[in-house]
Amino acid sequence: MKKLYYFSIKSFIGPFFITFCISMFMLIMQFLWKYIDDLIGKGLGFGVILELFFYASATLIPLALPLAMLLSSIMTMGNMAENNELTALKSAGLSLFKILKPLTYVVIVISIFTFLFANFVIPVATMKWRTLIYDIQGTKIASIVKPGTYSTALEGYAIKIREGNEKEFKDIVIHDHSNPELIKTIKAEKGEVYKSNDDASLFFKLSNGFVLEEMNANNLYQNSVNKGYFSGRKSSFQEASYKIDISGFKMSRSDESLFKNEFEMWNILQLTNALDSIKNQALKYRETYIKRLKNEHALFLNKSINFKNTSNRKKTKKVITVDQMSEKDKLIAYQHNISRIRRKNQNIDVDKEFIKIKNGSLNKFYIEINKKFSLSFAVFVLFFVGAPLGAIVKKGGFGAPVVIAALLFLVYYVITEVGLNLAQAEVFTPFFGIWLATLVLLPIAFWLMRNASLDRKLINFTYKFKKNKE
Repeated sequence: MKKLYYFSIKSFIGPFFITFCISMFMLIMQFLWKYIDDLIGKGLGFGVILELFFYASATLIPLALPLAMLLSSIMTMGNMAENNELTALKSAGLSLFKILKPLTYVVIVISIFTFLFANFVIPVATMKWRTLIYDIQGTKIASIVKPGTYSTALEGYAIKIREGNEKEFKDIVIHDHSNPELIKTIKAEKGEVYKSNDDASLFFKLSNGFVLEEMNANNLYQNSVNKGYFSGRKSSFQEASYKIDISGFKMSRSDESLFKNEFEMWNILQLTNALDSIKNQALKYRETYIKRLKNEHALFLNKSINFKNTSNRKKTKKVITVDQMSEKDKLIAYQHNISRIRRKNQNIDVDKEFIKIKNGSLNKFYIEINKKFSLSFAVFVLFFVGAPLGAIVKKGGFGAPVVIAALLFLVYYVITEVGLNLAQAEVFTPFFGIWLATLVLLPIAFWLMRNASLDRKLINFTYKFKKNKE
């Protein structure tokens, strides 16, 4: 039995590791394609990009792990069935459940690890990669040479180009007013842009242009009015280089504590404490709201006064009805009541919006808590979808299993996203929305396990053909 355990685990670990690495590579490439515009032209070091990919890859594991589990389980059991190893084990008196027993232990360990990873590692990785991408996006070197518009991203400069690609540009105009005593205007037909090795300077290699300098720019208006002229000079060039200091424009690292308040960056304990705090706030707001409503209504006020002053009931003023009021008093009362109703409606709208925001916050926290548990259970369920399917299909390798796994994972992913969106829109409860994909796949797993244990095909076309022929 130990040899069976060793053989099964060895057959599973290899495909699982390979498929997991392939899935991670595909997801990282997708991440790179999404943020390629933010990374190019920023002068980022290799270490910064590597750090970004490292933290981002940790957050992509919730997508890669289910796909790897599904594909590796199909491949493992498909290889065993294709090589008649599964048939030999069954002929020795072992059921499919006993054959899958050692792999089940491995999957349970992976599921526990998945939960711990989702609870403690992913929140930290999410905080770090979002902080890093925020800093990278704030480093807008590419916006300095954006075609068709003036860019004032660098303090003291206004730069405009008509057209160009990443390095070569046409019709370049640079207004340099970094020195208040001197304004420079540089124009060139074409040019190239380079950065220094230390990312401290930006170089423009210009061709066929001129430089216009206006002296004593602070007194420009006074000189033009009183004297009718101001000093300046103009010089032309065929080839020239212009240097702009961008040392203060480098990427700066933000304080990570600014991003810690996002619910996606908390573990279950922090989410639970936050939930309790929000519930207490909602309860206090409800009590205050009820108390305020009572204080605004004369009915509750009269009851309170009558209860406290039962001995002075005979001294209360006589109630005046509407029929006894003059037309002027009726108009005043009408306007007063209209104003009160409008104020009440405004207060009710504010209260409704506040309650809506609080309910939305509670919904987000419940969604995040359920996501941490549902991921580990989804990995477990997907194994029991893929393993019997591989035994039924009896195909190993990267051929049919990849196609089958891709289709099943697509179904799982679509249902997961639909459930998440419906939960965020408060159409479904957080539990039902997050667990929707697992609840759909669970009966499919039971059905596949039953068919595989009884050596049944998914659809018995042969039986149907014979029956129709008879």
